[in-house]
Amino acid sequence: MKKICVATATRAEYGLLKNTIRQIQEDGGLELCLLVTGTHLVKELGYTVSEIEEDGFPIAERIDMGLTSDDPSQIVQSMGRTMMLFGDAFTKEKPDMLVVLGDRYELLPICSAALVMGIPIAHISGGEVTEGAIDDCVRHSITKLSNLHFPGCEEYRQRIIQLGEQPDCVFNYGDVGIENIKKTPIIPKDELEKDLGVSLEKAISMTFHPLTTKPEEVEAQIGEVLEAVSRFPEYTFVITKANADAGGRKINQLLEAYVKEHGNCHLFASLGIRRYINVLRNVKAVIGNSSSGIVEAPVLRVPTVNIGDRQKGRLMADSIISCEVESDEIENAIKWALSKEGQDIASQTKSPYEAGETSKSIVTEIKKYLNSEACKQPKCFYDLPRGGTKCEI
Repeated sequence: MKKICVATATRAEYGLLKNTIRQIQEDGGLELCLLVTGTHLVKELGYTVSEIEEDGFPIAERIDMGLTSDDPSQIVQSMGRTMMLFGDAFTKEKPDMLVVLGDRYELLPICSAALVMGIPIAHISGGEVTEGAIDDCVRHSITKLSNLHFPGCEEYRQRIIQLGEQPDCVFNYGDVGIENIKKTPIIPKDELEKDLGVSLEKAISMTFHPLTTKPEEVEAQIGEVLEAVSRFPEYTFVITKANADAGGRKINQLLEAYVKEHGNCHLFASLGIRRYINVLRNVKAVIGNSSSGIVEAPVLRVPTVNIGDRQKGRLMADSIISCEVESDEIENAIKWALSKEGQDIASQTKSPYEAGETSKSIVTEIKKYLNSEACKQPKCFYDLPRGGTKCEI
């Protein structure tokens, strides 16, 4: 039996990994080894390890990164700690493969430890571009450390091949976020409202993360966003806190102060994937700079106001309007999203991301790889201009 380690560090990435984790758990030929770290273990960010426990997944190890601050120097220290602790975990668990998703900085030390210890890596959601965040560099670095790749659409698959990865190791089985929508049970609106203590009759969802390439601007940026929000007092805002990037805590402090003075705004450390998807099903618009506004919202026929450059470079549906981090521009973009034109476009939009039995297909390819000779061979660089394959020297 092959042991598959899945590493999860944030609420968003866990939500996207959830179906893949379930597929691994239910496969008779695989043993699940779930390693939980990052913001899952931080109380002020929702202590979302409890959501994993509620989903019934056994946690092999809880690895505390020591996320006491979002200062860049402290983040670097926590990354060093993470690499050492995951090295210990890999030594103990002896996995046959590591599965990771996305582009969070926590993945760099985790995947680096796996590389040195000879553990092959399967990477989900590579090949994307987000010019406004260091995530872009992290994502492509993880691609080069990984052996199997599962991007969300064909364009991203081609980009991974362009990075020198062998085409027969890059599989487009659709986006895990879209699969999530299909598999997330519907919560009746009245039940959801009671659970949240929030009316969703005229509601807008909001998540705003720091721009990691310009952390010094975080206070001014969230100020512009909240100024625009204040111009829609007739709407209810369901707001989720920012992540643990540099500047995230400052955003959350300002959000906490703002909601105390504005009764139409409600702040949550984390909604959990099931509640979050169902909130999206009921709101009039999504605003902020989260990837969920780019991937999930269009599939749910909800218009998105994409603020700033954090998601710049990602494929976007017609139902997404992008604007600068400036209150007047944000206000006008929200007005468009709430208008008949914006709502009509969203109701007919086509997502550029593909869907299918994504998680099942991912696990099938992992099993094929682990039972093949390929897993015993070194990675070779795919030389795109010549069309040949040549091992890097």
